[in-house]
Amino acid sequence: MQSNIEPSSQKELLDEVLQGSPTVIPGQPTHTRKLYLESYGCQMNFSDSEIVASILSEAGFTTTREEEEADLILLNTCAIRENAEQRVRARLRQFKQAKESRPHLVVGVLGCMAERLKESLLEQEKLVDMVVGPDAYRDIPNLVEQVNGGQKAVNVLLSREETYAEISPVRLDANGVTAFISIMRGCDNMCSFCVVPFTRGRERSRDPESIVREAHELFDAGYREVTLLGQNVDSYKWNIDNKGVVKDESQPVVRFAELIDRVAHVNPDMRVRFSTSHPKDMTDDVLEVMAKHENVCKYIHLPVQSGNSDVLKRMNRGYTREWYFNRIEAIHRIMPDCATSTDIIAGFCGETEEEHQDTLSLMELMRYDMAYMFAYSERPRTLAQRKFEDDVPQEVKSRRLHEIMAVQKVNAAERTKSYVGRTFRVLVEGTSKKKEDQYFGRTTYNTVVVFPKEDALPSTYVNVYVHDCTPVTLIGTITKNQPES
Repeated sequence: MQSNIEPSSQKELLDEVLQGSPTVIPGQPTHTRKLYLESYGCQMNFSDSEIVASILSEAGFTTTREEEEADLILLNTCAIRENAEQRVRARLRQFKQAKESRPHLVVGVLGCMAERLKESLLEQEKLVDMVVGPDAYRDIPNLVEQVNGGQKAVNVLLSREETYAEISPVRLDANGVTAFISIMRGCDNMCSFCVVPFTRGRERSRDPESIVREAHELFDAGYREVTLLGQNVDSYKWNIDNKGVVKDESQPVVRFAELIDRVAHVNPDMRVRFSTSHPKDMTDDVLEVMAKHENVCKYIHLPVQSGNSDVLKRMNRGYTREWYFNRIEAIHRIMPDCATSTDIIAGFCGETEEEHQDTLSLMELMRYDMAYMFAYSERPRTLAQRKFEDDVPQEVKSRRLHEIMAVQKVNAAERTKSYVGRTFRVLVEGTSKKKEDQYFGRTTYNTVVVFPKEDALPSTYVNVYVHDCTPVTLIGTITKNQPES
């Protein structure tokens, strides 16, 4: 999944992204041991943390926001960029110091850093007591007991089957309005810059019935928006193998378009989003299902990474600049007002100034609502590390990244301004951080709106007339007028 939240601690990101905190599971017995979780990286990691919290709840742990209270501290890690790994290491050193006065404390690393750095973290730097890969979360209670018995504990085995389909995640957000649903795990794409296939394993899709059931459970619990998560949601497929052979003739084949349709039918008041799409796999039938359902949000994150076909070939992305334009054209033909966002890498191996200019020109044509923009960071074990030289000087990478960010800043501000004067159906997500008398929510286009509370309530829909904006936020008031069609 190329879309990445800036790595941060759970305390910071749950406020910024999930607007909440870890919770005690209703109806569970009083537990004596406490779990503190920090999540770094993409939305998939936050979803995984909710699965881990559920598994450990069954083992007698409650979650806490206060690390000083914890008996078990777990860091769910990201390996996509070096900066994320450095932040994790800094936090682990802090926890190592805490263990000097709290010898009972168990510290572990989960997720994408686990397999690659297990020996360094356990033996060389001695920063952790246990290391657990993304497919071994069910084993965490056993590993904790191994540590309590005086051993170091490791399980980084990858699986071709594990999807955690039957586990009901503990929702670590307290807003009770929006939630993630993981629909698949792993990735079969071998983008040359990406370490995900090596850290999360091969692609496998989750049973669609379990996904729909989870969406129903969320709606019944008061949630009104779900985001379907996968490294490449467009390649979701159930009951069919990679060669197109049906596995069970008595069961239907379900691809991503059919899955969206099923989730959209859970309830018309349940909004549906998804992330992340891949340009080489996005098909028109997905777009047509999106257009058919009002509750499927008209917003697509479609990572381009570069605007130059030669760079895309070196990245092993599987499409050209022209193919990407074709997919964008299809989006706007089928959903004329659909919002788009993207990922962009500056300074990939061998990138020339002309190739960089192609990225800038593509951005000017696309006018993205939002973009995740990064300077290339070489990751161990990737094809790019083995095949290409990281030959773009850091100062050139930084300059190109700033140019990309400057173009996006202007484009995003223009897109935000274009929504002024319109009325939108907005899902109330909670109180604004800056003003207690205001709520915030998002439009179908994923743009944040703030507005006076009046008598509205969280987890309900209101019509909001937008009368002003900042470069990234809409400002409005609740109205009885209906949104434009």
